[in-house]
Amino acid sequence: MTIKLKQILRWVILGATLVFVGKALQDNWLEVTAIRIDEAGWSILAIATGITLLAHTWAGWIWTWILQELKQPVPATKFIQVYLKTNIAKYLPGNVWHHYGRIVAAKNANISAGAATLSVLLEPLLMAAAALIFVVLFGNQFAANNNTFIQQLFKIFSLIIILCAVHPRFLNPVINLLHKLKVKKSDNKSTPNVGIRRYPLRPLLGEMAFLGLRGLGFILTLFAIMPLNFGQVPLLLGAFSFAWLLGFIVPGAPGGLGVFEATAIALLQHRFPSGAIISAIALYRLISIIAEVAGAVLASLDERY
Repeated sequence: MTIKLKQILRWVILGATLVFVGKALQDNWLEVTAIRIDEAGWSILAIATGITLLAHTWAGWIWTWILQELKQPVPATKFIQVYLKTNIAKYLPGNVWHHYGRIVAAKNANISAGAATLSVLLEPLLMAAAALIFVVLFGNQFAANNNTFIQQLFKIFSLIIILCAVHPRFLNPVINLLHKLKVKKSDNKSTPNVGIRRYPLRPLLGEMAFLGLRGLGFILTLFAIMPLNFGQVPLLLGAFSFAWLLGFIVPGAPGGLGVFEATAIALLQHRFPSGAIISAIALYRLISIIAEVAGAVLASLDERY
């Protein structure tokens, strides 16, 4: 019964987001079709694609840092290849197959089942924490008065909570709960308790850099369509981080498909021309998929030759 409810919820979420995106596209169809990209714009889109590919490669390197934190030193190049090859599997139904592929690859490299599972549990938690930090830092750009003392105090308090949440004392219980939900009973017998021993500062900073690169790719995509000024960057980065975070955590959205787009449109369509925003979001999804496919292909070729 629970499985059926989860499946229904996933379809409801996916359907609702697609309806919202479709309605926005219908309402602004003339603006979208009027968008023209010149040669300089196409060059900027190519740069955005390269930066997005760099972001995924960087994320693979961070995964090796997490394994090192777990006392599992691994060859960085080989595991970045594994990360890039499995990354595209997140678009498959269930949104877990990229994690499964990494666990299998880590086990085949003589890494313990507990450490392999913990690494793929810890990575998304740190990604979510990094996204929350960006949302807290730049999310107040959507408020009318974003420099009041109360808002600044709330921002500091929120950052303290997020930074404390990734401390081993608070993070390890969450990891153990996820471990019990995802790992088979046979594995639990051999690894009853999993966790980290020290504050994961370097991986957390690395995930913030990953989100920064992804946000830069999105900003460049919009810049290829319309002119932007530097003062708009915090607003765009905050909106991107929040949309990415929702797409990351909401069930039923493989790769954040639909949820990211709907959230970004809702946040930005009243701050920028709707046609430009919708076009940029559609282009950015295409760029993300191209970068992920290119990463998987290049990793396979590099591994083979």
